[in-house]
Amino acid sequence: MKFTSLSIPDVLLLEPRVFSDDRGYFFESFNLREFESAVGKKISFVQSNHSFSVQHVLRGLHYQIKQAQGKLVRVVRGEVFDVAVDLRRSSATFGQWAGEMLSAENKKQLWIPPGFAHGFVVLSGCADFLYNTTDYWAPEHERCIVWNDATLAIDWPLRGNLPLLSEKDARGTAFENAEIYD
Repeated sequence: MKFTSLSIPDVLLLEPRVFSDDRGYFFESFNLREFESAVGKKISFVQSNHSFSVQHVLRGLHYQIKQAQGKLVRVVRGEVFDVAVDLRRSSATFGQWAGEMLSAENKKQLWIPPGFAHGFVVLSGCADFLYNTTDYWAPEHERCIVWNDATLAIDWPLRGNLPLLSEKDARGTAFENAEIYD
């Protein structure tokens, strides 16, 4: 597994070593020892989630102000543009975002540590999106920053299309008014 820091060093891109031949392919999608070595600390995943979305669905930017979740995310069908926004006030990259194309074809994964908002937009006809989290879902602590916040200026590759949003995501808070981490 290859681990690469993105423009925000704590956000890691994971690229597996794929063994393929005319029968198909095999790759190791997770190795705790290698992962903890790359992250630099012990990690425990407590919940696995699977979301299915159709083209142009944009989910996010979600985070939990308490019970902050680290997320290891990947796509097993389709393609998405995945985004992490640093909400840690004490961080040198506070208010910055990093994004990456994740697809079933490229088999890349993204590690989004606790203290970040997360979102993605589906670029293919549909997408199956998997993520493991380091803490449990706590709806009472869930927050949402609006996807098109002018301060964050995320360059979503919408290709001229308007995103399909849930009511919650459409009503997201502006970054300047969002609850953040110390």
